[in-house]
Amino acid sequence: MKKGKLHYGWVVISMGLLTTIAAHGFGRMAYTIILPAMKDGLHFDYTQLGLLGTGNFIGYLTMAIIGGFLAARFGTRIVITLALVLMGITMILTGLAETFGFAFAMRLMTGLGNGASYVPAMALGSAWFSMERRGFATGIVSAGIGAGTLISGLVVPPILEAFGPEGWRISWYILGGAVILISGVVFLFVRSRPEERGLLPVGVKEKG
Repeated sequence: MKKGKLHYGWVVISMGLLTTIAAHGFGRMAYTIILPAMKDGLHFDYTQLGLLGTGNFIGYLTMAIIGGFLAARFGTRIVITLALVLMGITMILTGLAETFGFAFAMRLMTGLGNGASYVPAMALGSAWFSMERRGFATGIVSAGIGAGTLISGLVVPPILEAFGPEGWRISWYILGGAVILISGVVFLFVRSRPEERGLLPVGVKEKG
């Protein structure tokens, strides 16, 4: 690679950051902000709200366990993209919920997408960066959790206020649409390994 040219690994790791913003910040953390309005809109009790959170966590944990295997089998780019699409669609459908059963199913599937996208995204640092720089790269990806939570905290409350009783639905529509948009960007730019672009990992020098 020519000196002075940005290594593609930095592009890939920025896509990992976007993935965690979508997966954790929008798909998981935004729920706590939307929760009170959703409770009032659907007349759920706190037990039901807790079960919705549990369903999301079960989905996340399930795919967190096998997400790495799926990425190794089908490719990181494909798994992350499909997982984000699943998340985006089920988040939008959460906004259409009228019953507890439907809302639970959507939160469960959002959790599946969350886990299936987060684990491969975290592995991008190991694939694209040298041993000495992997910690830094992984830290960038992990920063998406806080960044996504912050963005949700800034965006959702004004939506809830502007749209009144329907604000929680609009919030899910907007966040879900954003996740689908991010999935398209990730598909365009993520590559599983540097070899796919004829590169060495960031920080690894060519021999000779």
